[in-house]
Amino acid sequence: MATATSMEQNHNFILVADHPALDLLNTVAVVDGVLTDLLGSDRDAAAWLEMMGYGVGKKVEFPAGELLRAVKDLRETVRALVEDRVAERTMKLRNVAALNRILAAARSHVVLSAHKSGDVRLKREWQQNTAEQALAPLAEAAAEFLAGADFALVRKCESDDCVLWFYDRTKSHHRRWCSTATCGNRHKVAAFRRRREGLG
Repeated sequence: MATATSMEQNHNFILVADHPALDLLNTVAVVDGVLTDLLGSDRDAAAWLEMMGYGVGKKVEFPAGELLRAVKDLRETVRALVEDRVAERTMKLRNVAALNRILAAARSHVVLSAHKSGDVRLKREWQQNTAEQALAPLAEAAAEFLAGADFALVRKCESDDCVLWFYDRTKSHHRRWCSTATCGNRHKVAAFRRRREGLG
């Protein structure tokens, strides 16, 4: 897929999917009419992960380009698996194996914390020695989604010039657009113009 890449400081990520696995796919989007990869650097990848709640620790450092490569590899693996599920095809073994490699790299443990207020909580801590380990919680969320989501409700935006995915959790399950404020509104305006031109 040929795409333009984002400027390093531009973190205008799009969150319309209602699931992190699909929001990961939506890091490739049409911006000003150009298919654009919103992840152009390690910094972009780290900012997106932080925004999604999968942040890399402040003291964690990977070789230059490693985090970006790992996030993009995970994204394209998940994209292929989602496309197979939506099309009701058997998922390709190489893509399942690629996701399983990241899941196998995961190292985590549960930490019990007691607060002065009396609250007792469990929190899962993940090792982040490699980029793959840092992505393990996101990979796990994607795997759970692939195994448990209702793929009749996983859709692409109906706008001809949009490539964004979403999980339709609306009550009626009739969601058509990534966002009613953008693609939905553009569709309404275009339909209004067509009707108006037909009357004039």
